[in-house]
Amino acid sequence: MPLFVKIEEGIVDKPTFDQHVPAHHAYVKDLIAKGHGAKSGYWAKRGGGMMIFRAESLDEAQAIVEQDPLVKNGCVNYQLYEWRVIVE
Repeated sequence: MPLFVKIEEGIVDKPTFDQHVPAHHAYVKDLIAKGHGAKSGYWAKRGGGMMIFRAESLDEAQAIVEQDPLVKNGCVNYQLYEWRVIVE
């Protein structure tokens, strides 16, 4: 399954963002349970983060990202890329 990367930038204040973090954590754990191998985190410099995960296609990856509570609640702008690993 190809790897995809969602790079995001926070666009709301921290209190608004933080209220959706527990739902985001549950969402990522659900992706892991479903075999997508998701990992999510934030930059040491506050204001954005990244999620890496597996999906069958770009369309599936887009559908997965659209279900992220941070996306659904307008907390982030994001870019989605297929990541083609050349060295492991």
